[in-house]
Amino acid sequence: MNAQRLGTLIRLELTQRTRSVAWYVLLSVFALLLVIVSVLSFLGWQWVPEPGAAIYSTVVAFTLLLVVLVSPTFSGNAINGDREAATLAPVQVTLATTGEIVIGKFLAAWIAGLAFVAVSVPFLVIATFAGGVDPITVMISLAVLVVEIGVLAAIGVALSGILSRPLFSVATAYLVVAALVIGTLIAFALAGATIRTETTHQTRTYDWSSVGPNDDPPCAPGQSSTAAYPCDEDIECGEWETYTSETPRFDRVWWMLAPNPFVILGDAAPGRFDANGNPQDVFSQLKTGIAYAQQAPELETQWDECAPLSWTEQDYQSPEEVVAQSVPSWFVGLGLQIVLAGGLLAWAWARTRTPAGRLPRGTRIA
Repeated sequence: MNAQRLGTLIRLELTQRTRSVAWYVLLSVFALLLVIVSVLSFLGWQWVPEPGAAIYSTVVAFTLLLVVLVSPTFSGNAINGDREAATLAPVQVTLATTGEIVIGKFLAAWIAGLAFVAVSVPFLVIATFAGGVDPITVMISLAVLVVEIGVLAAIGVALSGILSRPLFSVATAYLVVAALVIGTLIAFALAGATIRTETTHQTRTYDWSSVGPNDDPPCAPGQSSTAAYPCDEDIECGEWETYTSETPRFDRVWWMLAPNPFVILGDAAPGRFDANGNPQDVFSQLKTGIAYAQQAPELETQWDECAPLSWTEQDYQSPEEVVAQSVPSWFVGLGLQIVLAGGLLAWAWARTRTPAGRLPRGTRIA
């Protein structure tokens, strides 16, 4: 693979994009949306002592959201669009190899996606002045954002080489991206609701049938009747009651969320928690949701109204403690995305290489 030819292909692809007025309109609309999101973030995160981290995470998550929405549009017809416009064949008869053409278009689409990150940089800098932004969080979140943009660009370019019709490849790219973003959530919810385990519940309450309309209420566990707060110490407890129910097992299918781009971003970036262990930004909220999805439900529960209260602070786990006990999965999800994108690019190379022994019906050669 020749670096000079690859650079020329990237430059040609980017020149075609930047020559269009629609590209600058899209970036301007994105900048306007970032202004709105940043203002709303400043107003909405004022309850946080140092809102900078929360505002920063909101802008990063919104940038990823917009790239998810527009990436299939500017990468889903990179190869078959040139074939339909009769501009691919002249490039194929040059010294440029098929691999250089595919990789060049992929890198150009990746660079075009990074333009959205460049537009969001001023807003990220403004967020840091609000305080609380950790440099490690900045480096990790931006690195994950850049890689995710590359994965989405690779999927779009690969499908444009695999499928012959630009409109069909763009639609398929949207479906693949939707499967990663929304499909993983639907699969997680449906699979978790399908897999169920029987849970046993035991309860015991006071014998309320022995309490007359004029009697005092029963004394609470450990409470004695006083003149100020009279209660009946003689009311007996009822019998234990046992019943069962079925509980969804989301803890067995949480791994389905691993390839989700937003789950990867939230799981990889260090979250920010307050002194009580509560999440303070978007990253920590995503991380907490993933951690709770891994928690196995209690299969045997017991509630005794007649027993002394035994709840202590040690029985309660803060979200930060739950996150600390969870299993990180971002590298697995990111690895699956990279394998998917790499496999599709290899398939696109096989479909684009020349000379071609067989072309799909209706495919334009020159």
